[in-house]
Amino acid sequence: MKTSTTFLLTLLVFGGAFNVAYGECKDNITPSTPNSRFALNENGTVTDTQTGLMWMRCSLGQTWDGSTCTGSASTYTWAQALASADESNYAGFSDWYLPNIKELNSIVETACYDPAINQTVFPNTPSSGYWSSSPYAYYGSSAWLVSFSNGYDGGNSKNYNRHVRLVRAGQ
Repeated sequence: MKTSTTFLLTLLVFGGAFNVAYGECKDNITPSTPNSRFALNENGTVTDTQTGLMWMRCSLGQTWDGSTCTGSASTYTWAQALASADESNYAGFSDWYLPNIKELNSIVETACYDPAINQTVFPNTPSSGYWSSSPYAYYGSSAWLVSFSNGYDGGNSKNYNRHVRLVRAGQ
């Protein structure tokens, strides 16, 4: 009985209850990150007017071509992700950092699935895990990440390779 209940719950959470096609946003759900919340900058960054944070529009490894993100997003271990932020000098700024879990969750688009992010603001975002800077307290060998496949967050081994999007504090 427990196995079938668990399967049914998994089916409801990850499939049946959402009834959302891949790469689709539901019109009957109010967007959590509407376009109007963001100021698009010409240098490949975007400013979130709600939080004051400035984000890279592209994942690390991709290139902003003036209208979209091109190329493939790179993956990093957690330590590499933290180091990449320290080394970044994108758009003339040297104060980029790996977002904490609350900051990363703030750009999840709850009306969309696969990817669960505003594709106008953050084009060509892979539907996969993105590192946060937040360690996962329950397991010292893990850190928090957000899956932009479904918008869920959770702990993941720091040794796994995941995607990265950097942020900087607002002015």
